[in-house]
Amino acid sequence: MSCIENIDKSRVPRHVAIIMDGNGRWAAQRGNKRTFGHKHGVKSVRSAITAAAEIGVKYLTLYAFSTENWNRPKYEVDALMTLMVNVIKAEADDLKKNNVQLKVIGDKNSLPVRVCNEVERIEKNLKNNTGLTVVMALSYSSHWEIINAVKSIAADVKKEKISVEDISQDLFDHYLSTAEIPNPELLIRTSGEARLSNFLLWQLAYTELYFSPVLWPDFGKEEFFQAICDYQKRERRFGMISEQIQKPNLK
Repeated sequence: MSCIENIDKSRVPRHVAIIMDGNGRWAAQRGNKRTFGHKHGVKSVRSAITAAAEIGVKYLTLYAFSTENWNRPKYEVDALMTLMVNVIKAEADDLKKNNVQLKVIGDKNSLPVRVCNEVERIEKNLKNNTGLTVVMALSYSSHWEIINAVKSIAADVKKEKISVEDISQDLFDHYLSTAEIPNPELLIRTSGEARLSNFLLWQLAYTELYFSPVLWPDFGKEEFFQAICDYQKRERRFGMISEQIQKPNLK
């Protein structure tokens, strides 16, 4: 029996983020290069998008390439960039047909021109879709994002567009690359690793964390649904106690 039968679609997280980990180990277990794992991981990306759309998730953020990943061997980085261009091209028609919107966050200026151009073309082509929004984090890290936001705020203070007194959590949110996206309610990380790896650190303050032992190329729809079922068993208190969640007016 599929776990989807136990999912309460009225309580599905609006935003799910995924750290897609384990491609290299999956390939090594099969005696292949890491790039072999990345290619097979594309199938799991499709599965996650399909599963999220099926149960009514509104935003799905995928950690595709971090700023730290530029330090990997050149052959792997080059292969990943080529793979991303090819995948985005190949999936564009299906994304449009399925009413999926694409948004890319990260330091686009650091991406190869061919990648940046293709990403911007597909984003523009899908911008009027109204279903699931797939957010791809490319050349992204929270340290980069937060420092970039601080620089922008400082520049606006200098230009007297805002004052120091205006700076608040809400204002800071608007300077992040996720300004128009709600914070994730659920973060999934595959491969058994239990760390955040510089991903959405500001946005994950009260996110539920789910660590799956499954390597990313083996992570299918059923594994996604299992994460949702686990999420729905949890009580989200945001610093309060259970009685306050059940009785909001309790003092």
